Amino acid sequence: MNEAVKGTPSVKEGGVKDLIVDSIKHNTKQYTMFIALIAIWVIFTFLTDSVFLTARNLSNLFVQTVTTAILAIGMVLIIVAGHIDLSVGSVLGFAGAVCAMFMIKLEWGVVPSVLATLLVGLAIGTWHGFWVAYRKVPAFIVSLASMLAFRGLIIGITGGQTQGLEMAPEAAANSFKLIGQGYLPTIAAAAEGHVHDTSLYCSVAVIALFVASGLRKRAARMKYGFTVLPLNLEILRLAFLSAIIGTFAMIMVMYLGIPWSVVLVLALAVLFSFIAGNTRFGRHLYAIGGNPEAAKLSGIDIPRRTLALWMIMGVMTAVAGIVYTARLNAATTSAGQNAELDAIAAAVIGGTSLLGGEGTIFGAVIGALVMASLDNGMSLMNLDITFQYVIKGLILLLAVWVDMAQRKK
Repeated sequence: MNEAVKGTPSVKEGGVKDLIVDSIKHNTKQYTMFIALIAIWVIFTFLTDSVFLTARNLSNLFVQTVTTAILAIGMVLIIVAGHIDLSVGSVLGFAGAVCAMFMIKLEWGVVPSVLATLLVGLAIGTWHGFWVAYRKVPAFIVSLASMLAFRGLIIGITGGQTQGLEMAPEAAANSFKLIGQGYLPTIAAAAEGHVHDTSLYCSVAVIALFVASGLRKRAARMKYGFTVLPLNLEILRLAFLSAIIGTFAMIMVMYLGIPWSVVLVLALAVLFSFIAGNTRFGRHLYAIGGNPEAAKLSGIDIPRRTLALWMIMGVMTAVAGIVYTARLNAATTSAGQNAELDAIAAAVIGGTSLLGGEGTIFGAVIGALVMASLDNGMSLMNLDITFQYVIKGLILLLAVWVDMAQRKK
């Protein structure tokens, strides 16, 4: 009897080349995305006389990525389930303005203000989910209506003016600012080199967990008879990816350390990646987006899952609004404009199919980094805003075309 049938751990002999080719075929989107990111960084490095790759700029780039990445994480789940959310930009701005008003007008502390804002986001998500799940109104229409409504509400609660958090109690304002502008604290910085030890330890821990997770997945695949790469090639692959992670981590460690907002994004990415791939709820979302009729016949409560999905999206948008407002240290009437387009583009560039049923959380985070890299690089070049929008639009069109072409194959 075949060893694979028995479940005996084995590595297919002479199949290394086939394994590599098969991996490339099944992960074309991911490889294309990484190649595109590297190409963008190389191009901007030359066009900006290496300013793009300085520690300061890369640290700022990662911080700029945060808001789009948070929205993209939620957007992946929305698109995977066969929906779209055009309201996230306006809801982001509204949530940020509400949080600022809690601290400025009501003089609340950071914790109650943040918790209340998350509840506001939950309520908005519930409102969206009710109309989509139980009144069968298309998500496009529901979110479009909210995009317009909440943009008006932002103007209403801010009085049409920027509300700076310097008007809030000083202690609350300083603490809140750390959410968007703060870095992991330094316990005992090195005398030379300004190495931020806490950030360094966290980076080492992340790399160790990444390697352990990779080896664990390999062991699990072998246990159930799946073909895997030889151990030496697997170690080489993990070492290469760990080196990339370590390089970026050290860039931040040698500058100001790892920003709290980046830690938040990584934590959310890990959490929702687990939810999407290892829970019944996550598997149901993929089933609903892939084939709604089959999902219904299999016993999945689609309305209930849809409501829960939109509630999650509401909370994620509120989180993005809080981080965005903390980074600016103010609530502005223009907050979140076009954020929905960046979030959708990040998800699609990261491999999420607009037809539903396919997409990954970490892919969306990388997609957000691609979008932020474009914004950052073009700004460093002082490129006219007209061309910036045109370039981003063409890249989104290209990403969707690639997705459709791969689907046909």
